[in-house]
Amino acid sequence: MMDSFEQELNKLLVDTYRSILKVEESTIKSSKTLDLSISEMHMLESIAKNEKGVTISDIAQDLDITLPSVTVAINKLQRKGYVQKIKNSDDGRKVNVVLTKLGKKVDAVHQYFHEQMTKDISKEFSKEEKNILLKGISKLNDFFNSKIKELEKIR
Repeated sequence: MMDSFEQELNKLLVDTYRSILKVEESTIKSSKTLDLSISEMHMLESIAKNEKGVTISDIAQDLDITLPSVTVAINKLQRKGYVQKIKNSDDGRKVNVVLTKLGKKVDAVHQYFHEQMTKDISKEFSKEEKNILLKGISKLNDFFNSKIKELEKIR
């Protein structure tokens, strides 16, 4: 049985997770020109981490999804004009995925969205509250990362 703190924490974690997704999805949908899902947007974000491009395996590892799922998504993003595949300059057998001009533009807008959201949230807190919030979220992140490592050992 959960105590009152644990019940409230559970509710807040679930509600916050859902709210963040809903805000992101609504922002994407409100842009009539974007034909992307939230998972496609996060895939573009993963690709944008390296200007020279990333492999399908890099994306799969970064987003913790299967190679076939990434391959299907990349092919779809390529048809939509957001990414292109280029031969790896070091190893011609490998293919790197890079953002097109359109992909870079969309990723920049997505990054701006995150920056604005963070600034808006920050306005609500005093300096002391910000430090406490960062410490708490950092502990949460550490907890979830250790759980992920435990689960990966089981696989």
